[in-house]
Amino acid sequence: MFDALAERLEGAWKKLRGQDKISPSNIQDALREVRRALLEADVNLQVVKDFIAEIETKAQGADVISGVRPDQQFIKIVHDELVAVMGETNVPLEETETAPTIVLMAGLQGTGKTTATAKLALHLRKLDRSCLMVATDVYRPAAIDQLITLGKQIEVPVFEMGSDANPVEIARQGVEQAKAEGVNTVIIDTAGRLQIDEEMMAELARIKDTVQPHETLLVVDSMTGQEAATLTRTFHEQIGISGAILTKLDGDSRGGAALSVRRISGAPIKFVGVGEKVEALQPFYPDRMASRILGMGDVLTLVEKAQEEIDIADAEKMQEKILSAKFDFTDFLKQMRLLKNMGSLGGIMKMIPGMNKLTDDQLQQGETQLKRCESMINSMTTEERKNPDLLSSSPSRRKRIAKGSGYRDADVNKLVSDFQRMRNMMQQMGQGQGMPGMPGMFGGGMKNPMAGAGKRQAPGWRDYGGTSRKKKPKKDKKKKGFGNL
Repeated sequence: MFDALAERLEGAWKKLRGQDKISPSNIQDALREVRRALLEADVNLQVVKDFIAEIETKAQGADVISGVRPDQQFIKIVHDELVAVMGETNVPLEETETAPTIVLMAGLQGTGKTTATAKLALHLRKLDRSCLMVATDVYRPAAIDQLITLGKQIEVPVFEMGSDANPVEIARQGVEQAKAEGVNTVIIDTAGRLQIDEEMMAELARIKDTVQPHETLLVVDSMTGQEAATLTRTFHEQIGISGAILTKLDGDSRGGAALSVRRISGAPIKFVGVGEKVEALQPFYPDRMASRILGMGDVLTLVEKAQEEIDIADAEKMQEKILSAKFDFTDFLKQMRLLKNMGSLGGIMKMIPGMNKLTDDQLQQGETQLKRCESMINSMTTEERKNPDLLSSSPSRRKRIAKGSGYRDADVNKLVSDFQRMRNMMQQMGQGQGMPGMPGMFGGGMKNPMAGAGKRQAPGWRDYGGTSRKKKPKKDKKKKGFGNL
């Protein structure tokens, strides 16, 4: 998501590096790169024109701040304009004082509407809002069964009357049941079509008139790019929607939908789908999305995802074990599984500032190494997991683990030695001894980033107490006896 856009925008910043200030002459090359980046991301043409015009006006009128480079100032201007285009702030889902809050889900067929219905129900359930899903899609084969299956998975009830009932009547009776049971929110899954047609719009309008929803959310496939914005505007003009849910934003979408929907349709993006799992739905925050687009990460969303999975009491116990070198393989396995629950490694890493430069190959290698570690740990006995020192002193145990996990002896040896070095490092940090070089737990040695800071020396030179001297070549000493064999 947004990888290509972020890479092209990086080229725009480079146009301004080395400049003393932003001027009408040097800004044109940067603006041209931004324009190309947005068009390649399939952003609506009118949105691109307005966007570039706003940036040019603000950049040329910006006061030069002491200590801030022109390229950094330009990035700030682009960031603020991205936020403005996508809607300034998060628009939360409405919750009425008198239950139930009624949410009507609309959209074309194949956009992931039924799955989005279940994702939204799970999101609300995490907020302690009781939900009832209503299945009114009587046309698509197995649509009702799909919603029932998803309902069982997330423990949310589904109201249905079979595929022979009238969708309008199903919606009406579903709302009545929710009122009778005191349910907080009703989410009505409606039928989609392969394209916008009068029959679909008419049925949707009848359902809306009957149940009088407080929210009408259009589910849009972000893979359609700027067409998503046009679709949203059409639905808004004919039916009236209160917001949109962008699905499949984790795929190969180029980002055009996220940047076009609000400006073209006038309807805010309320949620984004970032995966196939029912947990993969996030509230849409324009400022966080702008930071992701510019490669600045998204720490707030990462923290929120972690809070959903991490128990504070467990975290404190784990911290104590780490700093006292009692962290064992069972704990390590638990942390790996916790990471999996938060999403893909690639998705998590790209939320961390500075990690957007990691290539897909590097992320794939990380995923593979995690699986290798898990497989080897699963081949250990309970005693070996709790006492890693047993493995350090027993080659036969390591050999058995390698055979059981299907990996080489060298792989198990590396896992054990890296784990021991990591425990020692954590213990030293807990004792206030600073941060030593970090072992390469997931392949490759990642050293302390501050080590060797300062001027880079030319090959063959070494720093001696502030002065650079040429390293003396080693003398080729002749060995006694048989000489050089």
